[in-house]
Amino acid sequence: MNEHIVDVTLENAQQILIEESAKRLVLVDFWADWCAPCKALMPILEKLAEEYKGQFLLAKVNADQQPDISAQFGVRSLPSIIMMKDGQPVDGFQGALPETEIRAKLDLLLPKIWDALMASAQEKMAAGDFDGALPDLNDAYTQSAQDSGIGLALAQTLLQVNRCDQAETVLKNISLAEQDAYYEQLMAQLELKREASKSPEIIELERQLSEDPDNTEAAYQLALQYSQNHNYQDALELLLGILQRDKDAKGGEVKQGFLDVLAALGKGDPVAVQYQRKFFNILH
Repeated sequence: MNEHIVDVTLENAQQILIEESAKRLVLVDFWADWCAPCKALMPILEKLAEEYKGQFLLAKVNADQQPDISAQFGVRSLPSIIMMKDGQPVDGFQGALPETEIRAKLDLLLPKIWDALMASAQEKMAAGDFDGALPDLNDAYTQSAQDSGIGLALAQTLLQVNRCDQAETVLKNISLAEQDAYYEQLMAQLELKREASKSPEIIELERQLSEDPDNTEAAYQLALQYSQNHNYQDALELLLGILQRDKDAKGGEVKQGFLDVLAALGKGDPVAVQYQRKFFNILH
């Protein structure tokens, strides 16, 4: 027995089934020694209790030894599983279901891994710390398999810190069905920020580079301008293009500039990780 699995008796029933279920999901397993399906199901439940590391409590009730508890829940066949939250049954099943079906039931009732990340991000955003919120949002977006709602929150935060290129990438991944008024608002903000960030210097350097794509100095200066405007991805793309032609361009200045942009993005940033790989491939 461990902290995620407990035997229920009349003495601890109130504490486990009522008080504990106010804190987390309690999965109550009614079983008996003579019940073969119970013995098939119990190892699966114990395995899941270990795997979910306390997200739910497995509360085992021996129906023969605790008939009063079984009667109180109206248990008429074994095994019977009752899932409880806030002292009330919220789901359940009878018989030995396959592990996949039990997981599906648990996942509907348990907090998602990314819920805590979103809560942390929202707290930081409320305090105006948008840069600090980004790692949590990026993790939540990845772990939720790019949930559209989280993607919109991520795009909004990226726009707050003027990282328009990354915001655009996220917005492009929003499915057509999820492109609501909020999405349209963010797209409009993206266009406005893009236009506002184009200083005369950037416009002139872009013109020079379009006329002479191999102009290393123009590409380098434009990358610096992009970086200063938080347009990190375009900056990295330009610097990478220079390094592909010459690893030691401008006496190593380009390489150092590339590393400086990576450092500005921060460790673990998805764009930084992507371009670190590309940089490694050039060097090796």
